[in-house]
Amino acid sequence: MSVGIVMLVHTAFDRAEQVARHWAGAGCPVVIHVDRIVKRKVYDGFVAQLSDLPNVLFSRRHRCEWGTWGLVAASQDASELMLDRFEEVRHVYLASGSCLPLRPVQELVDYLAARPRTDFIESATTADVPWTVGGLDHERFTLHFPFSWRKNRYLFDRFVEVQRALGYKRRIPRGLVPHMGSQWWCLTRQTLSAILQDPDRPRFDRYFRHVWIPDESYFQTLARLYSTNIESRSLTLSKFDFQGKPHIFYDDHLQLLRRSDCFVARKIWPHAERLYRAFLSDADNAQSRQEPNPGKIDRIFAKAVDRRTRGRPGLYMQSRFPNPGWENGMTAGKYSVFQGFAELFEDFEAWLARATGAQVHGHLYGPERAEFAGGQTVINGALSDNALLRDANPRAFLTNLLWNTRGERQCFQYGPRDNPRINWHMARDPNAQISVISGAWAVPLFKSNANFADIRAEAAALQKIENKMLDELRSPDVKARIRIWTMAEFIEAPMEPLQVIIDEIGQKSLRRLSEAPRLTDLNGFGQFLQNLKNQGMHPYLMGDFPVEPAPRSAGARKRKPYLVKK
Repeated sequence: MSVGIVMLVHTAFDRAEQVARHWAGAGCPVVIHVDRIVKRKVYDGFVAQLSDLPNVLFSRRHRCEWGTWGLVAASQDASELMLDRFEEVRHVYLASGSCLPLRPVQELVDYLAARPRTDFIESATTADVPWTVGGLDHERFTLHFPFSWRKNRYLFDRFVEVQRALGYKRRIPRGLVPHMGSQWWCLTRQTLSAILQDPDRPRFDRYFRHVWIPDESYFQTLARLYSTNIESRSLTLSKFDFQGKPHIFYDDHLQLLRRSDCFVARKIWPHAERLYRAFLSDADNAQSRQEPNPGKIDRIFAKAVDRRTRGRPGLYMQSRFPNPGWENGMTAGKYSVFQGFAELFEDFEAWLARATGAQVHGHLYGPERAEFAGGQTVINGALSDNALLRDANPRAFLTNLLWNTRGERQCFQYGPRDNPRINWHMARDPNAQISVISGAWAVPLFKSNANFADIRAEAAALQKIENKMLDELRSPDVKARIRIWTMAEFIEAPMEPLQVIIDEIGQKSLRRLSEAPRLTDLNGFGQFLQNLKNQGMHPYLMGDFPVEPAPRSAGARKRKPYLVKK
């Protein structure tokens, strides 16, 4: 009992010759189909290279464009030649020129000999197939596809849309239930000959000639009519990515392929010298006689697909950067943004660093430069403080900063004087903790020595900017942890909100604050706000700030005497 190998070849003829000699040397007859697109000179040279092997034949050539009938026609003609010329063959194994045997051929022969009536072909109904790519599952059996999906994608899509709009549907031949699966099968002589010699074959061929990607459905459907025992799986290890493209195996996949215990793998890189040298060896180097189990490495491939499509949180790669929502987390770690705190408290950044152990920056989006902690001009990852570089892509600046400083909590100041383009990005980031004391931008103006007319104009501009920023922070689409206080509300009882913020940062063990930041001198600030009002500018973001602060003590009032009874 023998196994016949049908090989579909269109490139890498040196490797195809090497594999064909390996099959033939182990006693397996080989029938090779070479794509008609290959030049005659190349084809003749390939035939001549294998002319010394009597059990290697070549079948009639067809043009094999992806997704078209040519691939089925090539498999049919090669299989017919195999059955006609090699009567001892009991199983026919369909492979490609990029397939590589992973185990000694005798193990495959023995495996199939123990299962003489079993057909190994992945065959599932369209309702049960979750991996179709391109939006066409059952429709590939009911529409016409006169245009190439690869060469004329526009015409392909428009013609599908027209047929859908007209409600056109082809009639599926009576008795057929469309099935789909991998094109790499291994069928018994009985099943394969029944498919190829069926009196209704011309009718079936006419129908499948206009099915999209018929090589994944022709044998998969017809095998259900004739097979008495189908194992709905392929003996060939082939993995596909999320776009439906096959994974290519390279030299560094050697151990991975060995662990699969599969008989054959595709698609092998033609220059993977180590793989070809390791697997095209004699039977003495057999690895195991285990049942083929590609599931052993499914977890690795699932992880690879996940890494390719989603990446690591906060790491923007070239393949995902233009695609919103593909970043798998907007930033690499949690961070805290403080708006108005540095203006209201003296030496706030140093106090926050002592209280939390985090790295505390100044205004990273300030107009002159990015104020890195400690006055640094360059930080981890060669990230510069240059404002022009930062503002070319404020979002990338933040994600780079957080990626380069993973493992250390980052805190920085922000305000209406800073670049406003980053505010909405931070508001939508679940990693952001944003604390705002609205109206605190007025404190530097209050302490400045500028002309009051200039102060009034700048105050009006800053209030307008901050009001827009607060609207963004209050949007229902916000995902950041947002806390907003008016300035009047915050200074009335600052310790409680500070404690909450510090506890949430959580860099150090939870404990009550033993040191409070020093509040800046606000004597006369109420009158300053009143002056702005008198000049026609209404500073409403600060809250209800009194013109004159309430006295801290009522020491002038005499206390009433009281008696103590003995």
